[in-house]
Amino acid sequence: MNPATPVGATAIEFRDVEFRVPNGPVILQNFNLVIQRCETLVLLGRSGSGKTTALRLINRLLEPSRGKISVEGRATLEWNAVELRRRIGYVIQDAGLFPHYTVERNVALVPHLEKWPEEKVHARVIELLNLVGLDAAQFAHRYPHELSGGQRQRVGFARALAADPPFLLMDEPFGALDPLTRNDMRKEFATLQRQLSKTIAFVTHDVREALQLGSRIALLESGKLTGIYTPDEFQCATEPLVAAYMACK
Repeated sequence: MNPATPVGATAIEFRDVEFRVPNGPVILQNFNLVIQRCETLVLLGRSGSGKTTALRLINRLLEPSRGKISVEGRATLEWNAVELRRRIGYVIQDAGLFPHYTVERNVALVPHLEKWPEEKVHARVIELLNLVGLDAAQFAHRYPHELSGGQRQRVGFARALAADPPFLLMDEPFGALDPLTRNDMRKEFATLQRQLSKTIAFVTHDVREALQLGSRIALLESGKLTGIYTPDEFQCATEPLVAAYMACK
């Protein structure tokens, strides 16, 4: 990413995007959305609304049936898929760690693929584990099965940040955690947001999470974008769908 690009400039754009399952239903239709640099854009919607599909279109895990997605002004289909994905950290529910890798090896995966010097990789692992609240001396040599759910999620977040990508995609990252741990992780993530200056697309069906973490909220329903709001606008909106979410707050 060009460091001279001002905060608020377009980082990711969906233009007239449709995604249809081959020989199946349309999951996203007439989808237009701009994600600004250094914001946390929350994709809020019920199961099946298309929010995870939108996320996967950004890093070419899926490709659009129609329309165009751009990252840094360049169509995703024009990017080399590997190059694109290495510029995008990806955090999923329950971390998705490699069970046969230690914590250190999980976090170091992308820097090793990028052929960083070993001493730089090791220093980065220590830095990131400390950043996410895990003592490297205590946790670096553990395996995922030796960690709690919250600890695994912290490792997954550290892994996504390892090569310092400008973008993060987060797909219900706290959804598998118990309520108390989930609340703690939200607070910690909100603190990290202010330090990291990343462009983040964050998927959730939890309106409280959206209001707490999003700089803007994109509301999806049945594969369509129904509105985009700041948290304050969302809480004051009168649309029936917004009101239904606020009733669940």
